[in-house]
Amino acid sequence: MKRRGAGEREKEAKKRKLLEELGEGRLPYLTPKEDGFRELWKRKYSKLILRSAEKIPNDIHEGVQEAFLTLRKFGCFFQDLVRIKGKDFFTPVSRILIGNPGCTYKYLNTRLFTVPWPVESYEINYSRPEISQACKALIKLNDYMHRETTLALQEQKLTETKETEDCAVTDRPPDYAPSITATGSALRDQSPPRVPKNDCSDLKERSSYNLTLLNYMDPQQMPFLKQEPYFGMGKMAVSWHHDENLVERSTVAVYSYSCGDSATDVLEEETSNGRDPSIWHVGLKIAWDIKTPGLALPLHRGDCYFMLDDLNMTHQHCVLAGLCPRFSSTHRVAECSEGTLPYILGRCNTALQNLQTDSDLKGTSLQSLDVTVIKQVEEIHNEVEFEWLRQFWFQGKRYRKCTEWWHKPMDSLEEFWRKMELMTSLLLGEIKKEQMGEQRGERIDGILPLLSQRHELRKEWLSRCHSQLAEGMPEDEKPECRPYWEEDDPNMPLPFDLEDIICELESLQKMEVLSGLFSP
Repeated sequence: MKRRGAGEREKEAKKRKLLEELGEGRLPYLTPKEDGFRELWKRKYSKLILRSAEKIPNDIHEGVQEAFLTLRKFGCFFQDLVRIKGKDFFTPVSRILIGNPGCTYKYLNTRLFTVPWPVESYEINYSRPEISQACKALIKLNDYMHRETTLALQEQKLTETKETEDCAVTDRPPDYAPSITATGSALRDQSPPRVPKNDCSDLKERSSYNLTLLNYMDPQQMPFLKQEPYFGMGKMAVSWHHDENLVERSTVAVYSYSCGDSATDVLEEETSNGRDPSIWHVGLKIAWDIKTPGLALPLHRGDCYFMLDDLNMTHQHCVLAGLCPRFSSTHRVAECSEGTLPYILGRCNTALQNLQTDSDLKGTSLQSLDVTVIKQVEEIHNEVEFEWLRQFWFQGKRYRKCTEWWHKPMDSLEEFWRKMELMTSLLLGEIKKEQMGEQRGERIDGILPLLSQRHELRKEWLSRCHSQLAEGMPEDEKPECRPYWEEDDPNMPLPFDLEDIICELESLQKMEVLSGLFSP
């Protein structure tokens, strides 16, 4: 089970250095009304593509916008209670994850679970027919985004190939060049150009969106939004970041819908410099670069933008708040190798292979005490508990507002976890019975760090569930510390608090060390 740390510290160090270099100054940035905007976009941000609302089919707009309003009407958007640098915060943006059944997406150490959109061979019972219709509209949008992304990536590939063959960069904008005008076409409606066969599978992998993270925020309800720190771009709904846990070089596609007073969403106000603060924008900058000006791109109702190829890796983006409430649907190719239901069920199956029922059917035992095997079992034990069960129940009963699809799988995972608790108990019993020697010492050395991690994480999750912020949440959103049990629970083979067990193992570990020192 991975824990963040070094990467976050590195980011903070870079941020501090950048702010120190800036001092009281601000970096320049350009908006469409300023000279040099299009040239800067072409030279430094060419993998950002805008699809203006006028170029998107009306049935897409109608379905998606109705889906947004439906999901909000039935209370399906939630602010996440996330932990940053050891402190809990509510995200200013409310979210819901919709996508392939059994997929999850992790951000800010929080695992979100998809409300499944309709997929063949899956039976999905939604809480309301309106929510079913909303999910259908969003998978239709997802299919549209996939087609448009594939076209853009193909055109990008062909342009790069031609430039390489010509050994020079032409002054003519490429066919997929960015456009912010209603008449310009960012992504042309045409049959996909021919690309080499070996590139097709790669393009598909980088544009086959398996989920969308929906966002909603009303800036009027968020009076304490942070100011953008580097360029002076104004209030941010989402700070500078790279989208995380994605397939490498995969595109992120975003549909934007601001839904307040339409008068503020038609034309930008005339301002002396900088962006119009009444209009939502996406801001872009080259990561940790203080020489290249930033870009602030206005987002009007129904616009889409695409961050192609490696743009999400080489650049950072932020979302700059306007005055109206805004929804967005952010389509991603999530890196799900360790984040799907089949994956974690497979891990459980691997662990439980080491549990055998005795021939008389009256007891259970461990099949192997090999250090590699028992370490793997305890690692899976921690993964199931802290990456799945506690993550899911920390989010309360929120998913029931849309569907109960996840609850049966979670019951199964909890049952497997209980068997792993039994396996840990059996292992501890074997260690205590063993004579002192090298093998016992290796077993203790192998499992002690994992039990210590389990103990500390249980304390952390218990504390988070009973924090002041958590206790103040609505009942159906309030975090639940699950699994949890009292010390005298006869159904549990081990206590919730592992401190005494850890102390006993540490004593045995010291005895093994001393025995080794004095043995002939």
